[in-house]
Amino acid sequence: MSNPSSHALAAAALCLLLPSVASAQAAAPAASIAQLPEAPVRTPDVVYVPTPQTVVDAMLKLAKVTASDVVYDLGCGDGRIVITAARQYGARGVGIDVDPARIKEARQNAVTAGVSDKVTFLEADLFQTDISRASVLTLYLLPSLNRRLIPKILKELKPGTRIVSHAFDMGDWAPEQQLEVDGRQVYFWTVPAPGAPGTPGVPGY
Repeated sequence: MSNPSSHALAAAALCLLLPSVASAQAAAPAASIAQLPEAPVRTPDVVYVPTPQTVVDAMLKLAKVTASDVVYDLGCGDGRIVITAARQYGARGVGIDVDPARIKEARQNAVTAGVSDKVTFLEADLFQTDISRASVLTLYLLPSLNRRLIPKILKELKPGTRIVSHAFDMGDWAPEQQLEVDGRQVYFWTVPAPGAPGTPGVPGY
């Protein structure tokens, strides 16, 4: 015959054990979720392909970047363009990318390069982000995206802002300079004054 006090002790132990088991089960999914890689808030417009460093150097040289510049890179990837601008020229930089994995990588790269005080990386939609502070704008997107950016560029950027694009032009907006670097094309424009001849959207353009 069992001892009633033994039953009572066993019941008490079970009551103490059950909350611990439940807590452990609840914590397990949270830990698994925390380990999952971050996903973009929307599908990126382009597949990430890094710009070769030789092309990065040529783009910044073509734009005549100085320490007084603020370089914006749209679709910044691992951040190499604005990081190079900060490290080699002392410029400030802002990189924008919709992919959180790329932003995380770019921020770490900035720390490694010792320029995290000069550059900022934003996980954001480049079409929805204010770029008006840029004195230099760098791009490695697609021709269709470059053309979609033209109204935003003309609306937000100050006249005289320099634009450099790796690989792709802007359709009917003819570049002021074009050069080849290791078999890759680099294009250069300057934002014109409103209504200036040659401005996209101006009659006679």
